[in-house]
Amino acid sequence: MNGSAQRRRPNQRLFDGRLEKRLTMSVPVYLASLGEPRARERTVTENVSPHGARVISKRSWRSGEEALIAPLTGEFPQVGTVIYSRRKNGGGRFFLGVEFLDRSVKWESYSVPSVGRLRPSRRGGEES
Repeated sequence: MNGSAQRRRPNQRLFDGRLEKRLTMSVPVYLASLGEPRARERTVTENVSPHGARVISKRSWRSGEEALIAPLTGEFPQVGTVIYSRRKNGGGRFFLGVEFLDRSVKWESYSVPSVGRLRPSRRGGEES
């Protein structure tokens, strides 16, 4: 191959549709539409990468819709774009593929240590 065929532009995707490998990681998050940030749901990620996540949702989302995703630890919410929304087999839940374009996310600091029941740490008392 010549040199130009081997080089990639920074935003060019690989054959599988993403530049970064996804890691299976359950991170408790709040998910909300940018258009209705107060109507949030508490959920988890299924897998993550520095510039994206697969999140489980109670509702279907439109491709291109903007989502707010905030770890339950109270960190600053990330704004992402919904790439896909697919019905999860055997239920009323949906898988969302969300891409973060503005900055990368260090998911390791938000991960749940065990696969069992989610028990996120809370700062400053109970959440309503």
